[in-house]
Amino acid sequence: MVYLNYNNLDAETQQKLMSDSKQDVARKFGDDLKKYAKKNHINYETLLEEEAMRNLYSYDYVFSI
Repeated sequence: MVYLNYNNLDAETQQKLMSDSKQDVARKFGDDLKKYAKKNHINYETLLEEEAMRNLYSYDYVFSI
């Protein structure tokens, strides 16, 4: 679960969430993504960014107001 303060959804917080998601995806699927990127001639960083964005939808968020 990700706990967020509703009043603090600025760009910095969004960037932190994206960074955490990237680390999560890289830890779970990094090797598979690298193989897929190499096989299909895709930039790994771009692929990681896209998967991290998708991964954000799998989180449970709790907002405090």
